[in-house]
Amino acid sequence: MESMLFFDLDGTLIDSNGVWKEVDRAFLARRGLPYTHAYYEGVAHTIFPLAAQFTKDYCGLSESCEEIMAEWLDLAKDTYSHVPLKPGVRAYLKQCRAEGRRMAVVTSALPIHCRASLERLDIAKYFERVTFAQELGLEKKAPEIWLEAARLAGVAPERCTIFDDSIAACRGARAAHMRVVGVYDAFFAHDEDQMRQFCDVYIQSFEELLWTPEQKERRK
Repeated sequence: MESMLFFDLDGTLIDSNGVWKEVDRAFLARRGLPYTHAYYEGVAHTIFPLAAQFTKDYCGLSESCEEIMAEWLDLAKDTYSHVPLKPGVRAYLKQCRAEGRRMAVVTSALPIHCRASLERLDIAKYFERVTFAQELGLEKKAPEIWLEAARLAGVAPERCTIFDDSIAACRGARAAHMRVVGVYDAFFAHDEDQMRQFCDVYIQSFEELLWTPEQKERRK
């Protein structure tokens, strides 16, 4: 039976979560507002329009959601052009392709940032498709986005494995009956204990999933 691997982008494949933390800090500082855990919980790993609406309501801002999103994009500018892959990612994707595994991306990232990163880092070639949460109007904590990703791939949800650094996304995928691999990211370090208990597998780095020299030799 066909199976599928789904990868998150920010904080899973690329080391980009810090970009948005700095954007949020700068945005709030311009208004004399602190960056709090409650604010972080409201905007982390959600889609851009919902994060903007939360920000507008939470901070009591007069700006429109469109103006808020435009300011975020201006603050982010070309930062994605400098974001690196996380350790072991390229080698693991290459290994999965050698095994004939099917792979795709499911992300809350903006399409412009995602596509630019995948092309610049030369990893777009490993993925059949990219499913954008924003284009579907769904958050990754919702099982529906994972079910749609599986449908688009033509694979039963039970035959899918997802890799994500967010406990909320992992819960959404589990609700869709998918296998879940939690990926450590410093941005979500406070969730590590929950992730270890909840996920089928939890890794600090993709380097943990690479073949050993003995395994490589046996595959020759």
